[in-house]
Amino acid sequence: DTTLATSIGSNGCRVSTIEHLMAAFYGLGIDNAQVEVDGPEVPIMDGSAASFVYLVHEAGLKRLTRPRRYLKVLHPVSLTQGEKSIALYPSEHFKVTYSISFDHPLLRHMTHTLRVTQESFVDEIAPARTFGFLKEVEMLRKKGLALGGSLDNAVVLGETGILNNALRFDDEFVRHKILDAIGDLALLGAPVIGHLVAHRGGHELHAAFA
Repeated sequence: DTTLATSIGSNGCRVSTIEHLMAAFYGLGIDNAQVEVDGPEVPIMDGSAASFVYLVHEAGLKRLTRPRRYLKVLHPVSLTQGEKSIALYPSEHFKVTYSISFDHPLLRHMTHTLRVTQESFVDEIAPARTFGFLKEVEMLRKKGLALGGSLDNAVVLGETGILNNALRFDDEFVRHKILDAIGDLALLGAPVIGHLVAHRGGHELHAAFA
């Protein structure tokens, strides 16, 4: 399920909102981890991947002796759904270019390009928080969803501006989209060597593309 988050499941068991944790694993080069949860979703923390990065650093890493497999893009592959598009192009390293466009004064159009390394992920992508619109939050609450959501774990946008604290980056919104894309592509099961280019994407598009 990709409704406002990414969910995975097997044999009747399901866990949702995995994308920020998966992005932290991917960004830190982790491809073997055991995650235990005692509820139906991964905690949202502050709406970014920063808390998971911190916890991984606290736990420490162990280098394994088995060689790592990569997914190297040799030919362009793309997917278009209406005004949304996503593609992977050959590149010597993993790079992401993401653009968003919303009918909102703060989100008219944003684009960000980044070569994803452990350092750039930790400093420039992991702290970017999820965002949403007040009208969407109210709609979700009426359906009994997002009950744990607050102004502490998302950037909430009203009609004309931000309702809670200051942005961590001028373009925090599009950086979070990059975070989501990295987390969703982590489900491919191998690090990508290629240039990901996405426009107006989201979890549904990411999953379809993967």
